[in-house]
Amino acid sequence: MKIVDLHCDTIMRFYEGEHLDGMVDSHVNLQKLRAGETLAQCFAIFVPTHEAAVRHGLSDDPFGYFDRAYAAYLRELALCRGSLAPAYSVADIERNEKDGKISAILTVEDGVTLDGKLENVDEYYKKGVRMVALTWNYENSLGYPQNPDPARHALGLKPFGIECVRRMNELGIAVDVSHLSEGGFWDVAKTSKKPFIASHSCCRALCGTSRNLTDEQIKAVADSGGVIGLNYCNAFLHPISKLFRDDFTAISELLRHLRHLVNLAGVEGVALGSDYDGIESRLEWGGCGGQQLFADAIIRQFGSDTAEKITHKNALRALRDIIGG
Repeated sequence: MKIVDLHCDTIMRFYEGEHLDGMVDSHVNLQKLRAGETLAQCFAIFVPTHEAAVRHGLSDDPFGYFDRAYAAYLRELALCRGSLAPAYSVADIERNEKDGKISAILTVEDGVTLDGKLENVDEYYKKGVRMVALTWNYENSLGYPQNPDPARHALGLKPFGIECVRRMNELGIAVDVSHLSEGGFWDVAKTSKKPFIASHSCCRALCGTSRNLTDEQIKAVADSGGVIGLNYCNAFLHPISKLFRDDFTAISELLRHLRHLVNLAGVEGVALGSDYDGIESRLEWGGCGGQQLFADAIIRQFGSDTAEKITHKNALRALRDIIGG
């Protein structure tokens, strides 16, 4: 079963000098992408700031980090050019598949380096960025992140955030609402003229963290023509309790969230957004190299036709509508 994965953080390892071909102790490497039958992998430039930058031991400012991470991504594309190729449209994904290559789609997690300047959105596009998560876990020039405080969670996009959504629509960059405040989410829903995406999110009705989407949000993403990419982080799959105390992600828990998503978003509104190499969860199938075990479980749960939509067709359809075919 082909896989289109809407989010991973493996570029952080490129930044640290590791190489996709033969990388060890990671969810993603070149061999695992092949073994997992990956059609297209979204590679996010996650920009650590505040305590996240301290935790990762970074001395670069956000702009220096972005530039070095981007250079490291280009380096890996060059080193793996026999097996991996960039994709800027769905037509590129289809062309790469015919050439026997896995597609790499560049995304950004946290638009902090947009820095209030609309021309920086254009620079993202020129660099090949085709999806942007407006925020991560901190306020930036676009808006505010999700927050367990209801008042903070209700904060909407800033005026620059509204401008960015409109410009991203014009250029063909997908607006990603994962990590965004609920107020910001509804501003995206009101502003965007194209489908929008939650690249790596789960269901708040099943796990009450503010990082997850409410039923109303799930429906709104689907109504826009977008998709929700299921996140594999165990902390977003079930409430922490005596029953769930470790970091294990079970396929059964992912299926529980998929059933909820399908019930609300329909079979057209659901996709996969692993968060590989951005989460510390122990995955039942190990990583992207074993993800056909998960794909087989989706087939058993939903049947082959719906499984094909969840694993790759829905993501391709939404991307075609947003970034072009």
